[in-house]
Amino acid sequence: MALAKIVYASMTGNTEEMSEIIEEKLEDEGLEVEREECSDVDPDFFEDADICIVATYTYGDGDLPFEFEDFFEDLKGEDLSGKVFGVAGTGDKEYGEFYCQSARDFVEQFNQTGAKQGAQLVCIENNPEDEDIDLLQTFVEELAKSVE
Repeated sequence: MALAKIVYASMTGNTEEMSEIIEEKLEDEGLEVEREECSDVDPDFFEDADICIVATYTYGDGDLPFEFEDFFEDLKGEDLSGKVFGVAGTGDKEYGEFYCQSARDFVEQFNQTGAKQGAQLVCIENNPEDEDIDLLQTFVEELAKSVE
């Protein structure tokens, strides 16, 4: 059984809720899942994963969440060749060009690890609603297919 690991950061609960939706759908797809808050793990958390997922919010003017900074920096030193990754982010469109910037930054960081992007980046404004849940389910389905 393939193993998916989710690392998330959440200030208001929106990103945590999103990570829970992703976790539930991964389990529905028949995958084993581990989900951890980012301050509880290092990037080597992904070492035995088949699918590596980051769920993050964006702070201020496109800034990474403080609690994700070390994880983000250390991630580029990981060799995740042969693994699949996906990134989902929450944000507020009032920030314009900085909307979900941290999520976009994580895609770039994962690209430096040798991992293959298994699903398109998902950006959700604030908390996940019906249409967002559909996007997240498609995101998970794409990730699951990439490891079959």
